[in-house]
Amino acid sequence: MTANRIVIVGGGAAGFFAAITCAEAAPGADVTILEKSPRFLSKVKISGGGRCNVTHACFDARALAAHYPRGERALIGPFKAFQPEDTIEWFRKRGVEFYTQEDGCLFPVSDSSQTIIDCFVTAAQNAGVKLRAGAGVEAISHAEGVFTLTLAGGEILQAEQVLIATGGCRTAAMGQLAVSLGHTLEPPVPSLFTFHSEVTWVRELAGVVIEPVEAAAVGLRERGILLFTHWGVSGPVILRLSAWGARKIAEADYHFPLSINWLPGLTHEALLGRLAHLRDSSPAKLVVNTPIAPLTARLWEALVLAAGVARETRWAELSKAQQHALASQLLRTELPVSGKSMNKDEFVTCGGVRLSEVDFKTMQSRIVPGLYFAGELLDVDGITGGFNFQNCWTTGWLAGNAMARRAAAE
Repeated sequence: MTANRIVIVGGGAAGFFAAITCAEAAPGADVTILEKSPRFLSKVKISGGGRCNVTHACFDARALAAHYPRGERALIGPFKAFQPEDTIEWFRKRGVEFYTQEDGCLFPVSDSSQTIIDCFVTAAQNAGVKLRAGAGVEAISHAEGVFTLTLAGGEILQAEQVLIATGGCRTAAMGQLAVSLGHTLEPPVPSLFTFHSEVTWVRELAGVVIEPVEAAAVGLRERGILLFTHWGVSGPVILRLSAWGARKIAEADYHFPLSINWLPGLTHEALLGRLAHLRDSSPAKLVVNTPIAPLTARLWEALVLAAGVARETRWAELSKAQQHALASQLLRTELPVSGKSMNKDEFVTCGGVRLSEVDFKTMQSRIVPGLYFAGELLDVDGITGGFNFQNCWTTGWLAGNAMARRAAAE
């Protein structure tokens, strides 16, 4: 067996970051990345609509960790060691510059995920990392300090250290390598998804963006931008609800009531006052043609009709009962949710390797010495905005350095 052989199972974000970190810190180590698919970094390629939201401009460890529905407490220590500021510097040293959007998301100035992919491949090759695509690992075992990996074609590899970074577990089978080595898998369910609704007027508003709204479901409440789609509702406020409520929503089989407050800045009494003012100041105008800012004309019309106010009703004809009904509709629209869709082509899971079984100072298994984990295979997931990638960079960096230290000591 080659001295200090280190095998990285998974050629994605976490796997590459760990491999490069390890190879640069321990130049004498033999580091190999095994990727099951024909291409490396495929999720990086499609992330952020092909622009790659690399990280988020949040530089306090505790504040950063608060963006992870699963993994918040475990990540505070790791983020003190390697956080977005370190990520930015890491890439800058390798020629990649970033810009920050108003929402805190960081993208490469090229606005192309290929920039990140090229950076990783070049850095890996310069560090001497061996890259093998189309090399899926079918089985893995550990005995007397040696890992034996069986590849899909029957090839056998041995290693002194192994990092498993195969990404989120869409199914329990995708975490089988970890389970076969004695680890426990928290049941995987989707996170970061959009909501389906069969309500006709919702689908007719596809493309309309509203901000801010307050959305509530399964005992949770979020505020932010909402986007109407051809199948229901999406946008940051919905994605955050789906992340924090991932397990409860799965338990409800993706059928549950969604409540939306379109005017979260107004109380019921204040809104009734606004409606009364419109009734007095614009008595001859049609209610459907007189939207309250910041609601769009199309959404206002839909909500007025949904409140039971006829299209031909003028403000002078609006009864007090109708005013109350309209106010209630504006502050608490109930939409039945009847399914989900993934956010674009991205797939984030809630679930994965149980966090208590991993030492978050080194990302080494507490069960099998020499075994490490990084990225979304762990029961860690963040909300949208670059947080899931930052988990990959941080855990990959910790694992890479730990493997390098172990290799140097052997």
